[in-house]
Amino acid sequence: MSGNQLLFVKFFIRATKNDPSIGVLYLRISYNAKRVDFSFNHRVSVTSWDRKSDLVKSSGKDYLRINRAIVSAKTKIYSIYEKLRYEEKLITAEILKNMFLGSKEEGKTLLYLMQYHNESQSNILSPGTLKNYFTTEKYLITYLNEIKRVDDIYLRDLNYQFITEFEAYLRSYKPIDHHKALSNNGVMKHLERLRKVTSMAVRLGWLEKDPFEKYKLSFVKVDREFLTDRELEILREKRFRIKRLQFVKDLFVFSCYTGLSYIDVHNLKRDNLILGIDGEYWIQTIRQKTHMVVNIPILPVAWGIINKYMDDPRAVNNGTVFPRLSNQRLNSYLKEVADLCGISKTLTFHMARHTFATTVTLSNGVPIETVSKVLGHSNLSTTMIYARVLKDKISADMKDLKQVLQNKEDNTGLNRHVNR
Repeated sequence: MSGNQLLFVKFFIRATKNDPSIGVLYLRISYNAKRVDFSFNHRVSVTSWDRKSDLVKSSGKDYLRINRAIVSAKTKIYSIYEKLRYEEKLITAEILKNMFLGSKEEGKTLLYLMQYHNESQSNILSPGTLKNYFTTEKYLITYLNEIKRVDDIYLRDLNYQFITEFEAYLRSYKPIDHHKALSNNGVMKHLERLRKVTSMAVRLGWLEKDPFEKYKLSFVKVDREFLTDRELEILREKRFRIKRLQFVKDLFVFSCYTGLSYIDVHNLKRDNLILGIDGEYWIQTIRQKTHMVVNIPILPVAWGIINKYMDDPRAVNNGTVFPRLSNQRLNSYLKEVADLCGISKTLTFHMARHTFATTVTLSNGVPIETVSKVLGHSNLSTTMIYARVLKDKISADMKDLKQVLQNKEDNTGLNRHVNR
């Protein structure tokens, strides 16, 4: 086998059923560990074939002609490969085969589109969002390899059937590691990202028709968990001897009283702490996800946590308010924190944001418009997803309503009595 570090071209024979002494010559193109085999349309004697040299060991005229064809084929494939590299076009074993056989190029492919999207949007999308697109791409690659048995697919072959079959694959996918199987909304998120990418292809003129035109995403509304007053109090008052658990707990509580997401807490700098119009300290920052400016009055609990870590050498060296910790490790430690606090809910850092929207603000009478501004949402409907009307708030509101109605009834009865 010879060739480029990524490309390998190999000839081999397969014996015929009718005559085992005669073999059909096949050509194998391997590129990036993916290969494609196809007939070279020549027959040779099995005993005359030299596997090491990929040539026929014979001086016969017919065999000399076959050897020249073999050498010519290898040269042609490597020339095609170098041409594609020079033109910076997508290279797969299938594409090399098609171009070798003279098949007409059929346009851009799905994985090329995913690669183009991720590269072109790398400075636009947040790292977390971009990571999700790479995850969707991995599922597509696995689906194409395991189910479709191909390395890639041309965009012109994308259709409603492909989408529904990919959806079925995602729903049946069973992870081999510790991760959970995809939920309905998890499946929909991958399809939503794929739809955004194919929409880009339509706008670029690479795809004539949107394959998602007749497909409808079906998200299921779910209640996002948050901490109750009691659970938040338990967490706030808990003290840990293990420093990493205490730090993670403090960061979570800080988010519960500011509504900041993980990445915004992670990037929070001292310059983001400003003196507000009321003479109190505020947090002024730009949300990484929405690029919206948020102004957050610092509540006493949050201010106490800021002061606790302000002089930590790890924070000082980074110029940040808090020492930095990866989201993955943080959420892993939060599971330990929940167990030690006797909280049965699965603590994730984003739950702190839900808790701020519900338990800390809305349930204490803060208007939803104010909460929306503090959370950095671009529209009120987004806040409605986070906002949770608590049962005790409903009960209190209904008691107030009952009192208002009772007062009206009493006043009506009094007026009747006076008019008699």
